[in-house]
Amino acid sequence: MIHKIKALHDDGQGLSIRAIGQELGISRNTVRKYLRQDVAAIEAAQTDREREKKLDVHYDYIAYLLRAFPRLSSVKVARKLREKLGELDVSERSLRRYVQRMKTTIASRQRRYYEPVLDMVPGVQCQVDPGELREVEIGGERRTVHFVVFVLSYSRLTYVGVSFTPLDTTTFIRLHDEAFRYFGGLPEECVYDQTKMVVISEQFRELEVNQRFQEYATTAGFRIHACCGYDPESKGKVEAGVKYAKQDAFYGDTFLDEADLRRHIQEWLDTVANVRLHGTTGRQPRAHFDAEERAHLRPYLTPACVGREADGLAPRQVDKTGLIAWKANKYSVPMAYQQGRVGAREEGATLQVHDLESGEVIATHALHLGKGHTTRNENHYRDHRQRETDLEQAIAQCLGEALGQQLCGCLREAMPRHYKDQLRGARRLLEAEPELDLTLISDWVTRERLTAGRLKERLDATRQARARGRDTDEAVPATGTAPPDLTPYARLGHSSGQQEVTHGAA
Repeated sequence: MIHKIKALHDDGQGLSIRAIGQELGISRNTVRKYLRQDVAAIEAAQTDREREKKLDVHYDYIAYLLRAFPRLSSVKVARKLREKLGELDVSERSLRRYVQRMKTTIASRQRRYYEPVLDMVPGVQCQVDPGELREVEIGGERRTVHFVVFVLSYSRLTYVGVSFTPLDTTTFIRLHDEAFRYFGGLPEECVYDQTKMVVISEQFRELEVNQRFQEYATTAGFRIHACCGYDPESKGKVEAGVKYAKQDAFYGDTFLDEADLRRHIQEWLDTVANVRLHGTTGRQPRAHFDAEERAHLRPYLTPACVGREADGLAPRQVDKTGLIAWKANKYSVPMAYQQGRVGAREEGATLQVHDLESGEVIATHALHLGKGHTTRNENHYRDHRQRETDLEQAIAQCLGEALGQQLCGCLREAMPRHYKDQLRGARRLLEAEPELDLTLISDWVTRERLTAGRLKERLDATRQARARGRDTDEAVPATGTAPPDLTPYARLGHSSGQQEVTHGAA
């Protein structure tokens, strides 16, 4: 094509640029571009294998996709091209290479904004993150180990606190106490993700902080800093520490028991994690800490709220039925602690349950050796029979002992499953009635299957009859009695001046 253009133009002696374009079916700009190139440039273009690609015609669309969606794969780029243009005359491999090359040259939109991180100030920040590892062999049994990693941001000194039960706020606080005592001091702030043990909710970066953890942090004397949601890179030092602990401290080892695992972690911290050459600082974390950061930590004293945990109390959540779980069984606590938190501890063959605030023993149960058993102390729950007795006595005070027993017997016989509700309703009706006719009530109790609802109907009808000045015996007919006298309704249907007709028995 280029040689044809040169020949037709003949250094200005042949066809014009317009005529060449019409002759070859190309634009004038293309003709002009090649006429401006010398022979050496043309030969270089002929020998350059990268000069033209089949996908070049789709370059603008692919560039648009990559700028809008930087992580788009070549497979999805190909699918979008096929949806738009039909089948492509290129192989998957060629497309993958083409897209990869474009990704290196196109300034795509970043997922988040990054800045270089300056060296931290010693004694200021500690990053904290929980983790867990399943299938850890402890005593021949595969269990899940829960742990929390603490990393001082300046020196990278690390502590790993371990729990063999799922983490909750109380355990989280106890592990903080262990970490600060291991460091020998307190940083100014701790950085967390938005775990419920620290942050309950967030809106517009306004945080609702877990009240119990806020109380601990305030008492101990450090600030809480929570990262944005779903942004683990904000605390990348401890994120790397969690991975390091999983792979290097736990994975691939077996342990005789829980105490053996704790000893192993302590030894790993002292002989491996904190004495290695750190990849970023190029220094040993322990030596770096001792030389430059230890003096900048604040003094730390264990607050009283974690002192009780050191006494061996295990926190437990009380469910809505007043039960706590302990070794696959359930035990009751007083209903005053319903859906609250208590502390539990084994004492010989018994389980003692304590109030977490005062430390007082609130329940004691014999330990059950099986699984799935529920142990209840009936004193922890309402005495329904006592409540029924109180209601029966209240009704007897209104009606007298004998008539009260009769009414209660009717209510029990009518609705045995809802006897207490019937008693409650009857007592309220009787106490609200200004004037009780005991003879009439005795008649109702004797002649029909009375319920609280029917008692209300009878009392209402009696009250209305008194208001009209009528006999209550006429106002309140009972089942099986003679029909009422209809004489007052004998003169019906006649206007004034017409002959009266009396309706009566023949």
